[in-house]
Amino acid sequence: MSTTLFSPITLRSLTVANRVWMPPMCQYSAAPDGGAAGVPHDWHFTHLAARAAGGTGLIIVEATAVSPEGRISPYDLGLWNDTQTEAFRRITAFLKEQGTVPVIQLGHAGRKASTERPWVDRGRALAPEEEHGWRTVAPSALPFGTGVVTPEELTTEQIGEIVRQFADAARRALDAGFQAVEIHGAHGYLVHQFLSPHTNRRTDGYGGSFEGRIRFALEVTDAVRAVWPEDLPLFFRVSATDWLTENPQDGREGWTSADTVRLAKELHAHGVDLLDVSTGGLVPDARIEAAPGFQVPFAEAVRNGTGMQVAAVGLITDPEQAQEILTSGRADAVLLGRELLRDPSWARRAAAALGGTVTTPVQYHRA
Repeated sequence: MSTTLFSPITLRSLTVANRVWMPPMCQYSAAPDGGAAGVPHDWHFTHLAARAAGGTGLIIVEATAVSPEGRISPYDLGLWNDTQTEAFRRITAFLKEQGTVPVIQLGHAGRKASTERPWVDRGRALAPEEEHGWRTVAPSALPFGTGVVTPEELTTEQIGEIVRQFADAARRALDAGFQAVEIHGAHGYLVHQFLSPHTNRRTDGYGGSFEGRIRFALEVTDAVRAVWPEDLPLFFRVSATDWLTENPQDGREGWTSADTVRLAKELHAHGVDLLDVSTGGLVPDARIEAAPGFQVPFAEAVRNGTGMQVAAVGLITDPEQAQEILTSGRADAVLLGRELLRDPSWARRAAAALGGTVTTPVQYHRA
């Protein structure tokens, strides 16, 4: 059956009121150190609350690190201590009051960690000896780009510890009031670094073959699923392509759409309910020809190849465009990033245009 933008969708026991969702978008606005490191504050509350009041059905909180070393920048959110957990409760409670489902994305930046904020020196890498900098880690000792400190190759013991950190963060997410968790396996961060043959040159059980390269992703998934309630959904965000094989450059081998479909089948068997399908981020010089809806075909490929529920992203800006993606069966939900930054009430405006309905705070009914 075809779906519409303003029909509910059920994932396990959780029903989301509509299919206008907000993807995780880093704000780089937490305190860089001390007791407040990684703690959400008024900016995060206001940012997320405005989109919930605007009718967004589901909001995924920005990439939230499972450890201090897992942050992209010193200004990222984290979920490794009780102070952070307590601060998130205010946010999740308000989102639920507005009828919005709060979700959190848990991640580890790997070799792309320890950077400045994007608007400061173009987000340059911070060396370990610099203020707020630290030593990065990765599946293999390969830097993200020129002039970037080479990361340390993870030992099997360190890999196991990071898996445990994901599980601990998921426990805290539940305590903080989140109704779903998303594992960040995209955009060149640690899980993605294990998946791609371009960044994973290991010769042990975590590298080499496809099965070896997906092992870390499955171990993280199993660890999170084991502590996450059976009746609540688990999401996984993936970069469906590194844009190295689709747009060949210097013979570099990367992760492909076919690999993603194959991985999706494994993730589904391990308890993942929805794949959040994006692309890119592994290398700084990939050739990506962006256009409206340019990433939707990758979500469609997963949906057709696995029967799994998927969310589509990528320059989705127009209500009719979003509706068509769903009614044509290409995805089960759409994630609007920059468009929701521009217009927190996009869902309400789209509902008016398409004849749908969204929950509107009583304080706004006069409008």
